[in-house]
Amino acid sequence: MAFTKGLGMNSDAAETVGLKALTWLATQDDILMTFLSATGASLSDLRTGAQQPEFLAAVLGFLGNDDEWVRAFCDAEGLPYDAPMWAMAILAGPSMMHWT
Repeated sequence: MAFTKGLGMNSDAAETVGLKALTWLATQDDILMTFLSATGASLSDLRTGAQQPEFLAAVLGFLGNDDEWVRAFCDAEGLPYDAPMWAMAILAGPSMMHWT
């Protein structure tokens, strides 16, 4: 996937990164169980969540909790290590902004 760094990523590219993250997460049994436990989501929520930018942003935010997960995901997908962060910001939109 080609996109320019940072805010040059468009919403389609951000959604693609989110979907790839969800797919990757689904193949990582231990991490997936941690995600489901932490969020209260179910396996069926993963299917419906794939259609929701906010859910994909939550997946990316969860992955961002552990640098090892970010590296493993990005290495598997050939993405720069900051791609999940930028995609999450785009998918979450203004709701992610905290002006403190």
